[in-house]
Amino acid sequence: MDQSAITVRYAKAFFATAKEKDLLITLKLDIELVLAVCNTSKDFILLLESPIVKTSKKAELITSIFKGKIHELTLKFLMLIAANKREEHIPGICRNFLTLTRKDQNIKSAVITTATEINKATIAKIELLMAKELDAKIELSSNLDPTIIGGLVLRIDDKQYDASVATQLKKIKQELLETELK
Repeated sequence: MDQSAITVRYAKAFFATAKEKDLLITLKLDIELVLAVCNTSKDFILLLESPIVKTSKKAELITSIFKGKIHELTLKFLMLIAANKREEHIPGICRNFLTLTRKDQNIKSAVITTATEINKATIAKIELLMAKELDAKIELSSNLDPTIIGGLVLRIDDKQYDASVATQLKKIKQELLETELK
């Protein structure tokens, strides 16, 4: 079976259960924690992907890592994934679950990239303006990239608005090259 089909199927099932039991917010926080562990611990990912470690040992280790830190339902879900020998798909399942949750709660993810650091008050203003404009809750994070020289690059879900000085300079250079060729 296709990896993306597996991750989507498990994520949809867990999302439906979370909605049904009215635990979406709690389970979203749990899944964010699991995904954070996946993103920060190479050893955890190696454990999940290892064909040598028995499924029972993986389940035991997952339980020892997360017991008491996540809701019992989330832990049972992770055990189900392990029992079905799909543990290497846990990061993808988590990402798909969070995507479904964001859609359900009308939350849009945005990343603003600038050449210099932006203060928190400015980020809050940008978040507020975007929330009004898009009629959605915004999860805004910021990145630093000195190579854009100035301006900003704003990425909202799968759309990108590039108002960086570096891009403007590239456009001017391209226009000059085209006029020179004519």
